Amino acid sequence: MCRHQLYLGPPVSLTQLLVEPPYGLYRQSWAPRDMRGGGTVNVDGFGVGWYTPTGPVRYRRAGPIWADPGLVELGRATAAGAVLAAVRSATPGMPFGETACAPFTDGRWLFSHNGVVAGWPDSVAALAAALPVTDLLTLDAPTDSALLWALLRHRLRSGADPGTAITDTVTGVLAAAPASRLNLLLTDGERAWASAVGHSLSVLAGPERLTIASEPSDDDPAWRPVADRRLVVADRHTYTVEDLCGSTSS
Repeated sequence: MCRHQLYLGPPVSLTQLLVEPPYGLYRQSWAPRDMRGGGTVNVDGFGVGWYTPTGPVRYRRAGPIWADPGLVELGRATAAGAVLAAVRSATPGMPFGETACAPFTDGRWLFSHNGVVAGWPDSVAALAAALPVTDLLTLDAPTDSALLWALLRHRLRSGADPGTAITDTVTGVLAAAPASRLNLLLTDGERAWASAVGHSLSVLAGPERLTIASEPSDDDPAWRPVADRRLVVADRHTYTVEDLCGSTSS
C-alpha cells in the first residue's frame, strides 16, 4: 500500500528527513505503524525526488530502502528544501522494478500514490481509454499508480488547477472503483497538494516548513491527522484542508 512523505522548508539532508527520524520512511519500510489493513511492510522498492536549481532529480531503486547503502551515502551529501519520497508495497499481480516506484515526474512535478485502485485494471479501463494513446504507451509501468499519474498529468497539461486536477482525478476513479484508496501527493517544489481517501495522512507545520506524510515520523505532538475525503493545499508557510467537494478549514 506504500508510504510517502513530502517536505517543504529550509534545506536539510535526505538522511535527516528519511533515515534519522525514529519512525521515518526508512523504518516504515519494515515497521509501519498505520497501514490500516493495506499490507504489513513496504519493501518493494523506493524513490526519492528533490529539487535543484535546474529542476527535480530522482533516485529510485527496486529493493528495500534499508538494503541500499548508496541511499545513506547520497543522503548525507545531499540537502534540499523540497523533497518527495516513497517506499513501496506492491499490490499482488503488479510488476516490480524501479520504474514502478514513486515519485513519478514530468517537468517540475513530482507525484506519489499511497493506496490501490480496486478492481484493477478492468475498473478503470474506460478512464484509461480517454487518455491520449501516447500517454498510455509511455507509462512508467503498467500499475495503478502510474495510470493515476497519467490521468492527473493530463488534467494539469490541460491547464487545470492542481487542486482541481487531483479532486477530479479522485472523484473519477472513485466513481469507477468505489473501494479504492487514493492518497495522492503532488508538488512543484514550492507548493503541495495531497488527498486523503481511504488511508492515513498527517501534517506537521512549523516555522517556514511543512511536512505531509502517510504517518508521523516522530512523536512531535504538533502532527495533525487529516480526515478522510479531504484535500490538503500547502506551501512552506501555511496549509488548508478542504473537503473534496469544496468546503475549507485550517
